[in-house]
Amino acid sequence: MSDEESTEYYTLLCDDPSHEVVLVDCGPREMDVILAVRKVTGLSLWHSRVLARQAPVTLKRGLSAYRAQSAVAVLQGAGARAEWRQEPEPRERTAPSP
Repeated sequence: MSDEESTEYYTLLCDDPSHEVVLVDCGPREMDVILAVRKVTGLSLWHSRVLARQAPVTLKRGLSAYRAQSAVAVLQGAGARAEWRQEPEPRERTAPSP
């Protein structure tokens, strides 16, 4: 590129921001919640148990609102406390001051 050419950067905005599913608390029915975590994440039973015992933990990221709500419904049906949240916007990069 010559000195006269410049590069332009654009930030793309989506209509539907991505969401994440957070397991807040396993609750009293731990085995049911472990099976629900397995169903939501697709992980093995062992990995699902590890995740369930680490609550509060984010189980899935980058979901549409509908998929996040569906995953939370599965977890809540198993007795867990779970919620879906809009993922935080990535912070804009700023050039360091000279």
